Amino acid sequence: MDIAGRRVSVPLPARRIILGDGPLAYVVALLQPGDPFAGVVGWADNFRSADLGGYEAYRARFPEIDQIPTFRGAAVGAITAELAISLDPDVVMLNLSSRPAAESSGLIAHLARARIAVVFVDFRTRMFGNTTRSIEILGELLGRTGRASAFLRFRQAQIERVTGPLARVAARPSVMIERAAGLYDDCCLTYGHGNLGELVAAAGGDNLGTHFLQGAFGTLHPEQIIASAPAVVLVTGANWSLYSPAGDWVNLGPGANLLEARRRLARLMRRPAYRTLEAVRAGRVHAIWHPFYDNPYYFIALQRVAKWLHPEHFAWLDPEQTFRELHRRFLPVPYQPGYWVSLGPAL
Repeated sequence: MDIAGRRVSVPLPARRIILGDGPLAYVVALLQPGDPFAGVVGWADNFRSADLGGYEAYRARFPEIDQIPTFRGAAVGAITAELAISLDPDVVMLNLSSRPAAESSGLIAHLARARIAVVFVDFRTRMFGNTTRSIEILGELLGRTGRASAFLRFRQAQIERVTGPLARVAARPSVMIERAAGLYDDCCLTYGHGNLGELVAAAGGDNLGTHFLQGAFGTLHPEQIIASAPAVVLVTGANWSLYSPAGDWVNLGPGANLLEARRRLARLMRRPAYRTLEAVRAGRVHAIWHPFYDNPYYFIALQRVAKWLHPEHFAWLDPEQTFRELHRRFLPVPYQPGYWVSLGPAL
């Protein structure tokens, strides 16, 4: 049974896999770190284009990943049934958010006729609700159920290090999250009730987007942000040099130059939506690695955001050490700092 509740028949363990969304590579690496991509016969190129720093960290360890066939973008329409069939996979992994398009385009029906299974997982739509089952599904598919269970125990313990103390905290500072700040001309893309909006709520914040948006994603007008006067500003960033080489996005990820990232974050705060905010004057402005938003490692972001929002309750918590431990115990590449940065009051 996949995360969409569909009963799927797949030969186990699956030997040939297509990743319909490139960042699913992070899950595969977690479950079979010795040779993580040996069974990947195709993937969306957004592992590279949406997170070049992360891709290069894996390419340094596994240079053969450059030879894996790619298709453009994460949209389900980017992979046709003909392309998928030509790669002869046992299974095609898709995000739950792709299900409507996969059904309406006929992709699932075409693959079914070719006896190729489609399995949905979800680390994005319901981060906290669907991650456990999605990891279990991938563990079953790859024949790595023991490793999946070990990771899930580690993940749950790290989540409880935040949720436990917050059960006794009543104050919830308001937070404006800007999604992919500086990547687009428009301001300000944000999160509503799902995804990183859900994470900010779990970290003890009052996500501004939930007051104005019905869905998981949307846009707030700069004047609305000014009028709302959030106590904290949080933006997401990554190495998007293949998307927008001249953009003002904050370059974050393994090995990122945090001095330059801080300069870019400061420039973003000079836009009309932010420049008069007390949060900016006080330096309560932070940037965090964008790929946390659809990645089972999001509990690292949970710890980091909770520490920003409630420093008095989490002085003892070290999210960077947690991330180092995740790499040491579960991942095949070494940890490199660079996943978050703050302005501080000296702006």
